[in-house]
Amino acid sequence: MVHVLSSRTLLRPADPERSRAFYGGQLGLSVHREFGTGPERGTVYFLGGGFLEISGRAPTPPAPTPTPTPPSQAVRLWLQVADVTEAHEELLARGVEIVRPPVREPWGLIEMWITDPDGTPIVLVEVPADHPLRYRPGI
Repeated sequence: MVHVLSSRTLLRPADPERSRAFYGGQLGLSVHREFGTGPERGTVYFLGGGFLEISGRAPTPPAPTPTPTPPSQAVRLWLQVADVTEAHEELLARGVEIVRPPVREPWGLIEMWITDPDGTPIVLVEVPADHPLRYRPGI
């Protein structure tokens, strides 16, 4: 069995500076570390129990996808937040385009959809207090 000590998601954006402005500025993610110099430097952001690394550059941006249908791309970021309604208001104030406002899904989670500048789907999720994901036997 492989013993994983840490993990991160790596994104190769078409425009790294634009992506750093989005993730660090508009979403307000905290920087864990940076490496290299100039516009091609890598930036690693905290994502709760994980990390998101912006480094390198994609040769071409992905093709845009229609909204409000969630893009059918191979990668999605799933970010759990304490209060998705508060996150919705904060992101609107920061100029983030909301693909779909907070909705309670049939499975009980409250989800809001946004995308990064390259169209990577991001799901912000609130786990309500009565949801089974919050149940911890013996605690």
